[in-house]
Amino acid sequence: MFSLRSWSWVFGLSAACVAQDLALPIGNGTSQNRTAQIRIKDLADVQGIRENQLVGNGLVVGLDGSGDSSNSVASQELANLVRRFGINFTGTDIKSKNVAAVLVTAQLKPFARKGSTIDVQVSSLGDAKSLQGGILVQTPLIGADGRVYAVAQGALSIGGFSAGSSGGGGAVVQKNHPLVGRIPNGALVEREVPSDYAADGILRMRLRQPDFTTAKRITEAINARWKGIASAPDLGTVFLALPEEARQPGGLVGFISSMEHLTVTPDVSARVVINERTGTIVAGADVRLAPTAISHGGLYITIKNTPLVSQPDAFSQGRTVTQEDQSTTVTEQEARLVVLQPEGPTLGDLARALNSLKVTPRDIIAIFQAIKDAGALHAELIIM
Repeated sequence: MFSLRSWSWVFGLSAACVAQDLALPIGNGTSQNRTAQIRIKDLADVQGIRENQLVGNGLVVGLDGSGDSSNSVASQELANLVRRFGINFTGTDIKSKNVAAVLVTAQLKPFARKGSTIDVQVSSLGDAKSLQGGILVQTPLIGADGRVYAVAQGALSIGGFSAGSSGGGGAVVQKNHPLVGRIPNGALVEREVPSDYAADGILRMRLRQPDFTTAKRITEAINARWKGIASAPDLGTVFLALPEEARQPGGLVGFISSMEHLTVTPDVSARVVINERTGTIVAGADVRLAPTAISHGGLYITIKNTPLVSQPDAFSQGRTVTQEDQSTTVTEQEARLVVLQPEGPTLGDLARALNSLKVTPRDIIAIFQAIKDAGALHAELIIM
């Protein structure tokens, strides 16, 4: 075990702890990670089965004076709405701040059937102050092909509020973001998306993290169960020729379910990801270092200005003068040298070394970059 102060080290775990010492396993933990058996279901997706984005332009009504200004798109949309009911108005005839023009978005799930419902997101398009208490009127949602796939309508849930006066220096109290809302099950599916993911007798699997070794292992695991049906043309795709059992009525679902529950050991490229803003380091188990010596030191220069007041004697016709007395202090931190042993040092060894140096997060960024430039870090370094 090792610990590192004031910095988060994560090896396949959540980076939640930063302030306190964080202990991480090196020996057995790394070994277990390498031999972890992961379901194919968690490594790859069936190509052709995916969500589809929907979008629509709508109108939210029932706002308590927090809607768009009168000279806005909302006024024209409201005029178009009431015209459908035989009331003839123009956008300039309507003076109301109780409506707001919004953009409505949704994700159409694969195999969503006609009559089922999906969630929608509603976002303000104009200068409305809040969508709190509003109701979205019937809004068609179209796909990338321009066809209507769902219709949305319902009361908004924004999970926050905005109260008070925004003008004249009045106080405003706001919680969360009142210009974006959500309507659970707010859209009714009116058109289904056809899917022919295995119509030609070939099932295509798309790896979420493309890798030649992982693709090879998935192919071997499938062929061990169904002889000779799987092949990998590239690092991100695995082809499966449907066996006879999958071609039977209702057999395809059972075949895919059995195939997805096969387990393999995935392989990924060694990678170190550093987030300087949050102070987090995420490293894979296969990251290795060459024998390395690290020296850390610092030079601190402090310049301080102290005002000095010169007060003249009484009746001397003089005047008070203020001068600045500048002092400079230079403090040099003693450089410390640590050497990572040549028997295949790991990030655990580096963590212990950096802990002994008591480095700051910014120093760690510079140290990692220097190790990478020296050719001692055998991994991809990503700084966010």
